[in-house]
Amino acid sequence: MPKLAATIQYASDADNIPSASLFRKWAKAALRVDTEVTIRIVDAAEGQSLNNTYRGKDYATNVLTFPLTEEPYLMGDIIICAPVVAAEAEAQHKSLEAHYAHLTVHGILHLHGYDHEIEAQAELMEGLETAIVTKLGYASPYLIT
Repeated sequence: MPKLAATIQYASDADNIPSASLFRKWAKAALRVDTEVTIRIVDAAEGQSLNNTYRGKDYATNVLTFPLTEEPYLMGDIIICAPVVAAEAEAQHKSLEAHYAHLTVHGILHLHGYDHEIEAQAELMEGLETAIVTKLGYASPYLIT
């Protein structure tokens, strides 16, 4: 079983942000190799600033992943924007916890090199996300009710 070293940073005052132990549980479920990750929960202003700086997109997005190294183990940062996650969960009629779980898994898979820009890659990544999230006890993240 791969090892996880995770730091969880709370930089948002949003309500109902999951505990650090849940973020670690979700991250560990998606690991393929030993990984060191910082998961930072941010507000909309920081999320927008990071998305604009690193992706040239001037809006807050749900999750950003910044891989740092691949050897001798994976290392990187995952930024999750609390108000975007809350709005998406409500709009998609999902529990907030389930949506955080999905986005944490999504970010870890990005650290592992998975992507969703090309349709075939997106199908593979979505299949992995669904398998991991449902194994954690949540509904498929791509079922929108």
